[in-house]
Amino acid sequence: MNAKYHRVLLKLSGESLAGAQGHGIDSQRLNDYVNQIADVVRSGVEVAIVIGGGNIFRGMQGASKGFDRVKGDQMGMLATTINSLALCSAFESIGQPAKLLTAINMFPIGEQYSNSRAIEAIENGTVAVIAGGTGNPYFTTDTGSALRGIEIRADVMLKGTRIDGVYTADPEKDPTATKFTEITYDEVIRRGLRVMDITATALCRENGLPIVVFDMDTPGNLAKVIAGEPIGTTVY
Repeated sequence: MNAKYHRVLLKLSGESLAGAQGHGIDSQRLNDYVNQIADVVRSGVEVAIVIGGGNIFRGMQGASKGFDRVKGDQMGMLATTINSLALCSAFESIGQPAKLLTAINMFPIGEQYSNSRAIEAIENGTVAVIAGGTGNPYFTTDTGSALRGIEIRADVMLKGTRIDGVYTADPEKDPTATKFTEITYDEVIRRGLRVMDITATALCRENGLPIVVFDMDTPGNLAKVIAGEPIGTTVY
């Protein structure tokens, strides 16, 4: 594959992993994801993954229902670890090496994250699956993704969602919403677009990490994005 990007941080949505059932882990969606990812790894692309936990538990939603915010966010970190374990297991079942790295010590579930461990893994053709967000409450997995992408010196952050890019409004609610092909970090913040939270967007801006938002649920799209085909939206 003629790749535009050699090293990528792939941010996956926990909600997307739920598939049509809307909660938990849909095995078909999980397998679709890992097959797409394994294909690009076999072509020589280095991949690290951060996945959310919203299909299981979201810390902010827990806080709105009476959970202590710190405890709720810690529950969310555990939810991301469950999803990360599912990814690793699915990779191993198809012969693709994967390593689980956790932001907080969870031995023997996974090794504690360090950027050197993640880089060593991806340079050897192993997918580094990084769980637990930043390891701190009050930070989203989007911010964790931005931080990890910067730490491993990724060429790009690929945000795989069920939407095919960034729009002027939510296209699932507003049929008049129009899609951006490219947009700057500053315009995303100024317009209040929900690409990712402001902290994550600012981190990417300050460190020059471009973001590509694309539809991960369509098989083959990941390879197209990595090859530089103009699908999705580039935030720069």
